[in-house]
Amino acid sequence: IWDMSQTRNQFTPSRQLQVEEIVNNSHKKAKTKMRLVVPPCLKGELGNLYNVILLGAGFFFTFLGFNTMAGVQTLVFESAKDENSGGYVEGYNGNGLWSLAITYMAFVVGNIFAPSALALMGPRLTMIISSLGYVFYILQLLVLNDALLYTSSVILGLGSALYWTAQGNFLALNSRESTIDRNSGIFWAMFASSGIIGNLIVYTQFRGKEFIDTSTRNTVGAVLISMGSAATLTLMLLLPPYRDEETKEKERNTPKKGPIQALKDSGKLLLTRDMALLSFTFFFIGLQLNIRSALYNTCIGFTAQFGEERKGLAVISGIFIALGEVLGGAIFGIFGKLTVSKGKSPIILLGYLCCMTAYILMFINIPKEAPFGETTLDNLAFIDPNKYLAVVASFLIGFSDACYNTQILSLLGGSYKEDSSSAFAIFKFQQVLATSIAFWYSPVLHLYWQLLIAAIFCSLGSAAFVSVELLSKRKTVAKKEN
Repeated sequence: IWDMSQTRNQFTPSRQLQVEEIVNNSHKKAKTKMRLVVPPCLKGELGNLYNVILLGAGFFFTFLGFNTMAGVQTLVFESAKDENSGGYVEGYNGNGLWSLAITYMAFVVGNIFAPSALALMGPRLTMIISSLGYVFYILQLLVLNDALLYTSSVILGLGSALYWTAQGNFLALNSRESTIDRNSGIFWAMFASSGIIGNLIVYTQFRGKEFIDTSTRNTVGAVLISMGSAATLTLMLLLPPYRDEETKEKERNTPKKGPIQALKDSGKLLLTRDMALLSFTFFFIGLQLNIRSALYNTCIGFTAQFGEERKGLAVISGIFIALGEVLGGAIFGIFGKLTVSKGKSPIILLGYLCCMTAYILMFINIPKEAPFGETTLDNLAFIDPNKYLAVVASFLIGFSDACYNTQILSLLGGSYKEDSSSAFAIFKFQQVLATSIAFWYSPVLHLYWQLLIAAIFCSLGSAAFVSVELLSKRKTVAKKEN
């Protein structure tokens, strides 16, 4: 009524002011009702902890489905190409390696534009939308088609870039300097536990199977899709991060970034001294990702000296890698306050020792020809391959990976909180770039060369991280003195 000019003119000036006040109050109430209602018990820092736990739960469900999918994908594809498998699909020629290569290339490209997407949509909406990329990728299990496989690989890669960048940004927004270490540990432990359950499902349900028939494939696909959908629903329950008055005032005085400005700021941040040093750490994390997720378990599965149980041992290795990840995340989450006082460097050095020990065990225990395919009894390692040493190395790889990842999350979420979307996009860009490069050379370089490359970057990355933290402490001390 108030917006109709002829109605407005019927009121006297004093009555117009009264009506205008009533209308403005109604507008305010309407806007308030449209906001997400936060329960009183979840306001303040408790609400932020709730968000961190829910974030970990969302990623747990996403990668529970995705990791299980990765474990059975080769079996599904081979069954679809064999006419006697019971799961034959006429004309299907999907290649899992090509699919993975496309996914990583799209992931690299997606990280360039991730900060711009976050500037447009914010971290919560970005995670909800990008989580659907994982669901779509699993969906192609129900309708096996070459074009659908490679299209879903592109969508998965682009979605993954947004998913992980938004995760880092949202974790930073829900953390303070005193809680970022704890929150990073909690998130990493919950996320990594998906690897344990995913590998257990593969080991118990598909151990010894040569083929998967159509009925089993459809059942598996439906279950995995429900896991991915559960992740999306979980992320919808995230609340706006709690901010104190000082943070709110700072946000009001800081102009909101547009997508173009976010892209420019990412480029500027990449050229800073600290980020240039951290590039060695990020690159190493990418090489380590290839070792823990693909190379090492594949080598165990191809080592003839492990006998007929070698394929099952490869899955067990994956379980112990995930156990190391979970234990590391849990320890650094529980003792987060200790890392605040002692710094992150001791944990990085612990990770370095565990990592190098794991590489030495792999070097002496696995034949160098293992990355090329099934070995023979003539392909020897320095010692007779021992399955217990193999599993110990698996645990050390997982634990060392947790050391590095939790401290990187903590550093970027704490030191780069104001520009966390750009910082995490740079991290993921360089990590996935390294993984992509390692993915291409893995089948052609023997194991010893691959371990040497990883060991060199492990040393450089660890030294770079420690240097950045020392330089940051000196800068802080200088500011206090001034």
